Parts: sequence; C-alpha cells; structure tokens
Amino acid sequence: MTEAKHSSENPNTSTDDYYDEVCAFCMIANGECTETKILFIDEDFVCFQDIYPGAAHHYLVVPKKHINSCKSLEADDISLVKEMAEIGRRMLKANNVTDFEDISLGFHVPPYISVPHLHLHVLAPYSKLNMETEYKFTDFRYLTVEALLHALEMKKGGRKLKWINCFPKCV
Repeated sequence: MTEAKHSSENPNTSTDDYYDEVCAFCMIANGECTETKILFIDEDFVCFQDIYPGAAHHYLVVPKKHINSCKSLEADDISLVKEMAEIGRRMLKANNVTDFEDISLGFHVPPYISVPHLHLHVLAPYSKLNMETEYKFTDFRYLTVEALLHALEMKKGGRKLKWINCFPKCV
C-alpha cells in the first residue's frame, strides 16, 4: 500500500510534516491558501479549480495525504484513484457539464509535473482544450485514469511496473 512507501526512508514520497509546510497542494488541502476556490472537501480529498485552466472546466482532485505522483502508487491504491475520478465526475456534474463523452480524467507523469503531489486533472469539454495548453493533455506526459488503473490492476498479481517513456508497463 502507498502508506508504507511514504515514510521518512524515501524522501521523495514522505508524508512527514515537511511536505505539509512546503507543498502547495498540502497547503491548499490544509486550508492555508485562502485564495484558492475550493469546490469540494472531505476527510481525504480536496477539489479546486486549476489556476492555469486548459479547458472551460479544469479542476484538480488532490488527496489530502501527501503522495508524490502516480508513479508512487501501488495496486492497493486502485480505490484511491477510483475515488478521485468519482469526485471529478461529481464536480463536473455539479457545474452543469452533461456530455461525459467529452471529458478527460488523467495524471501527468514525472518529470512532467509542476507540483510533486498526486493530482487528477478533470477537463471538460476535452474537445475544446485551450490551444496554449493542449499539448499537456494529449501527449506522452499525460496518463488517463483508465490507463493508470489498468497498470495498477496488472500489479495485483505481483508483477513489477516499469515506466517506459512515461507509460507504465508490467514486467
């Protein structure tokens, strides 16, 4: 499970208090960034608008617990990814998005992340991405929820995950 991986033994994925103090998304999740418009918050997650939107609706769903990135996830984290996606869909629905065939839910893969804290991009309408940011959500650096869940499912049987050109492959 992710918890074991996020200890002080691995400074890249620690849940130590250090991250709560310096990570922008930890600060938002802890209510320390009052200029951020929070769309949803509960015990485990927070959802807010992206400050550099790539689409008319561009939200980020973030776990409150510091997790470095999608590369930090284990097979036990499938439910975490599914819950993040469900929150994203609920936020779209709450903001009057009705065409769920024209959305994208996905993660950027390190080193192509600006904040090293796991965050799900929720984009709608996906067919009308902003031209300035379209490349961020259409190439090798962007991994859909479906692709990540598939990779995590493959890990369940004890298979190792190797990241090749930002795509997870089980070996």
